[in-house]
Amino acid sequence: MIAMSNMDDELEEIRKRRLAEIQKQQAQQQPDMQAAYQQEQARAEMEAQKQAILRQILTPEARERLTTLKMSRPALGEQLELQLISLAQSGRLQSQIDDEQLKTLLMRMQPKKRKTSITRV
Repeated sequence: MIAMSNMDDELEEIRKRRLAEIQKQQAQQQPDMQAAYQQEQARAEMEAQKQAILRQILTPEARERLTTLKMSRPALGEQLELQLISLAQSGRLQSQIDDEQLKTLLMRMQPKKRKTSITRV
């Protein structure tokens, strides 16, 4: 009987230590989770502000073209968005940008392609 009691006491002690370890780990992870949550909130807020600015400076057709571009070429789409926002914030836009103006901007942003031709002898 006494041996069983000692084993129960030891088991209880092990359980208590394990519970304390788990609580300690959770306490350490909580600040990390809060920081990640705050970063995600800040990123979402910045994205919302960016979209609001783009809604003001682009016509619906131009916004549609930009969305399509971002799906096919995300890096170029982001670069174009940043350029448009900087133009708007610096006051260099007189009116909304339509689809044709957006196409022109895209053409200027893309590097010149070398035309290659193969001649058979």
